[in-house]
Amino acid sequence: MSQGERILQERFNTTKRANAFYNNQMIDFLNEDMQDFIKQQSFIFMSTSDAAGNCDSTFKAGEPGFVHIIDEKCLMYPEYRGNGVMASLGNITENPHIGLLFMDFTEHHIGLHVNGGAEIIENDALHTVVDEDTVEALTLQHAGRAERWVLISVHEAYIHCSKHIPHFVDKNASNDWGTDDVKKKGGDFFNVKKDKK
Repeated sequence: MSQGERILQERFNTTKRANAFYNNQMIDFLNEDMQDFIKQQSFIFMSTSDAAGNCDSTFKAGEPGFVHIIDEKCLMYPEYRGNGVMASLGNITENPHIGLLFMDFTEHHIGLHVNGGAEIIENDALHTVVDEDTVEALTLQHAGRAERWVLISVHEAYIHCSKHIPHFVDKNASNDWGTDDVKKKGGDFFNVKKDKK
């Protein structure tokens, strides 16, 4: 929790409610239920910021379980080939703070926040954080698509309530991981090229 949270809780008279949430819903590790939940998820929303505090949010996806849990205090996700901008990774090199939001829109209609510290792990250094059998399993699971990994030390884990989470239907659409096909990537959907001056 931040100093800003505490100041505003006092100002708006929500301290009692906030304390109940901190005491009953927030922990500094991933319990078994949280770990099981993460293993079922196929995407995350992620936020990072640079050294000056400029924020960036993004979406990461893979097959269910693409986020690998090392233990109750540590997890990691693969970085697949993208647009080459390296916005999130660039931020992590300047500022290790990271926020992950796992959302289940189709079954439990619930979310899980995981906040922590991040570092970049290259494939040839994976053996420094997991054993050789796990390295082999991860290499097989991600079929060589993982260019590197982001290792996250868990500082906070807590629920995102289901009150306003929309209910979606999973159509199990196939994905073209790593494609350079402009149409499949969305092309210039927002017509930015014509607005560039």
